[in-house]
Amino acid sequence: MKKILLLFITFFMFSAMVYAETVVFNTKTYKYHKPGCQWANRCTVNCIKIEKKDAIKRGGVPCKVCGG
Repeated sequence: MKKILLLFITFFMFSAMVYAETVVFNTKTYKYHKPGCQWANRCTVNCIKIEKKDAIKRGGVPCKVCGG
């Protein structure tokens, strides 16, 4: 039982470390969007794909439509 619990905890920690939420960050407006957001799809010139935590570090604010 302890081995199964340890395996489950290890798997959960590993999957949390591997998963990083990617957002579309507008470098001009400092807004970030979920990749499927209509405004992310319209943004072509000033947008880059980065991790959400990095967008926040750059002063980004979430989109009012998708919530970032």
